Amino acid sequence: MADNREIKVSVKNLKKNFGDLQVLKDISTDVYKGEVVCIIGPSGSGKSTFLRCLNRLETVSGGQIFIDGKSIVEKGININKVRENIGMVFQHFNLFNNLNIIDNLTLAPIQLKKCSKSEATDRGKKMLKKVGLEDKSASYPNQLSGGQKQRVAIARALCMQPDIMLFDEPTSALDPEMVGEVLQVMKDLANDGMTMIIVTHEMGFAREVADRILFMDGGYIVEEGTPGELLLNPREQRTKDFLDKVL
Repeated sequence: MADNREIKVSVKNLKKNFGDLQVLKDISTDVYKGEVVCIIGPSGSGKSTFLRCLNRLETVSGGQIFIDGKSIVEKGININKVRENIGMVFQHFNLFNNLNIIDNLTLAPIQLKKCSKSEATDRGKKMLKKVGLEDKSASYPNQLSGGQKQRVAIARALCMQPDIMLFDEPTSALDPEMVGEVLQVMKDLANDGMTMIIVTHEMGFAREVADRILFMDGGYIVEEGTPGELLLNPREQRTKDFLDKVL
């Protein structure tokens, strides 16, 4: 459960424009160490943009983001240093098809964290075991199913030993029968106490794993609460309308 003393991510009045289009209008929230926060809402509500702002894959138009108390939007910040502690898992895996699985996992630790090849390989094998794919280290991405690729993508993010994991709709590109295996890995991470922020359409997963759910619509956080509060007893009409369609 969340540790109320230590705020890992603090967002204050975050805004993001793409030209004249304002995608994030005024987002403020805190995420605590060990907390699992799921973000739900209709397409186009700004969920993925919000997530991408948290590790500066998008440039922020206004407001502040603090990771472990340090602003990551100030000029001159070494964003690569910040990203070392924030793992990101995308919808479409983003694996290097020309590298085998273990090389996919060891590339960033060797290049960015200056790990030795043997240390990176040991860690990579550990993380493959964690996601149930220890026998796939010599395989190539095109030899794996979608669910296996996504589990490799999670293992790759974990190889950087992040404090925070961001997941951007990690199951939405998967066949239905593959979804469960990826969600199980994420549940295991949550049980290990990883701080996680997850954009998801999987309401059952959000209900089971989230400490808190944010409902976004129109570039705002419309409502937030525990799964029991938000999914069973939403206060806002927009939240009710959305949940009526998806539950």
